[in-house]
Amino acid sequence: MEIKGKYAVITGGAGGIGLETAKLYFKEGAKGVAIVDFSPEGLQEAKSQLMGQNALFIQADVSKSEEVRRFIEESVEVFGRIDILFLNAGVEGVVKPMEEYPEEKFDQVMNVNVKGVWLGMKYGFPALKKSGGGSVIITSSVAGLGGTAQVSAYVASKHATIGLMRTGALEGAPDNIRVNSIHPSPVDNRMMRSLEEGFAPGAGDQVREGFTKMIPLGRYAENRDIAEMALFLASDRSKFITGATLVVDGGFTA
Repeated sequence: MEIKGKYAVITGGAGGIGLETAKLYFKEGAKGVAIVDFSPEGLQEAKSQLMGQNALFIQADVSKSEEVRRFIEESVEVFGRIDILFLNAGVEGVVKPMEEYPEEKFDQVMNVNVKGVWLGMKYGFPALKKSGGGSVIITSSVAGLGGTAQVSAYVASKHATIGLMRTGALEGAPDNIRVNSIHPSPVDNRMMRSLEEGFAPGAGDQVREGFTKMIPLGRYAENRDIAEMALFLASDRSKFITGATLVVDGGFTA
C-alpha cells in the first residue's frame, strides 16, 4: 500500500482527475482524504462514490485567500495532519483569439489556475512543516510546455504553475516538502469536451479525432493515468524527486 496511513487534500477533488485520485489514494492506504471543490453538486456526487471512506467534503473557491486558509485548517483539525497536497483545481476558460478573449475570463483562469496554486502552497506549507514534510502535487498541462492558439489564458496559467512549482520546491526542500507538477496531454473528461466544442462548435468529435492523431499512443489519457502519477508523487517511491515536470502524454510532446 503506497501511501498507507497518510492524509491528503485534493482541490478540484470532485472532478474527473481529482475523484479518481481520491479513490486510488484510499485503495493504496490513505487514512483520510479531504475533497475540496467549488461545486456543491460535484461534492454530493463525490460523497456518493466515496461512501464508507474517511473522506472530508469541503466547498471552497481556491482563488479566495480566506477559503483556502479555511479548508487547510479544517483538514488539519479533522485529520490532525496533512501529508499530501494535490493542487488539482483548474478551469479552461474559453476558446478565442487574443484580440477577442474576454478580460473577465482571463482573470478567472489566472485566479483559479495560478493564484489558487500559490494560495494552496502559502497556507499548505505550514501544515506540511508540522507533519515533518510531505508532497505537493500540481496539475499543470502539456499546454504549460508549449503554445496553443486561441487558449491564451489557459496556456499562460499552465506556464505560470511551473514557476510556482520550482519556487515551491526550493523553498520547501529544507523542510522535506517536495513539489512537482504533472503535465497531461488531453484527458478524456469534461474539460476536454468543453475545449473540443470551443475549437469547433458542433464538431467536437472532429477536434477529438485530430488531437488523438497527434498522440503517438493513439488515445486520450484517462483520469486513472493521471491519478497513477499523483499516487507515485505522493508516495515514498518519489522521495528524491522535487522540482520536476512529469509529463503524462502518450508521447504528445516527444
